[in-house]
Amino acid sequence: MTAEAKSPVPASPPLTERQEARRRRILHASAQLASRGGFDAVQMREVAESSSVALGTLYRYFPSKIHLLVATMQDQLQHLHTTLRKRPPGGDSAAERVAETLMRAFRALQREPQLADAMVRALTFADRSVSPEVDTVSRQTTAIILDAMGLENPTPEQLSAVRVIEHTWHSALITWLSGRASIAQVKIDIEMVCRLIDLTTPATATTPVSSPAPAPTAPAKGRGRG
Repeated sequence: MTAEAKSPVPASPPLTERQEARRRRILHASAQLASRGGFDAVQMREVAESSSVALGTLYRYFPSKIHLLVATMQDQLQHLHTTLRKRPPGGDSAAERVAETLMRAFRALQREPQLADAMVRALTFADRSVSPEVDTVSRQTTAIILDAMGLENPTPEQLSAVRVIEHTWHSALITWLSGRASIAQVKIDIEMVCRLIDLTTPATATTPVSSPAPAPTAPAKGRGRG
């Protein structure tokens, strides 16, 4: 669908304090069920019972299981972003800081592999109806990477590099969850793709400007030509 064909998504009214508390309970129940049994364990009726809400109420918040699990990933990323702001990554270069950030995120997911698998599968299965929620996950990931880079106004080239890094991180999660990549290989891939940051950093920020070579001196003209 082209940008012209997209219809604007109406803004949802802000949740009341009570509604927000209910939403938090639902997301917590979703994460708990996924942690214990993965994607298949997250059944809407069980989520409703675990969060003490009516099934119809649950569907008003989240129209499907995919919507719910993508929202669960949003919540997990928000928590990670808060943690990273309190304890920023180390590293002398932006590439090193981003690599450390993504590996910290990966290790957090590694501690809950069933939950990670459920969330990644939901992202993979999401159709157009879940586009706003998927876009939010992408924006959160971008914000986490830009914070690690220390950039407020990235160039188009830097944003392109960030998108490639996001795709690689997501692919690394899938290959690890499917048993086709080790943690060591994931780390190598993440560190390698983060080098794109150095390639998109303006040369003036990393390379000292050399002094121009002196212009050749014209030969002196003879003084006493007859």
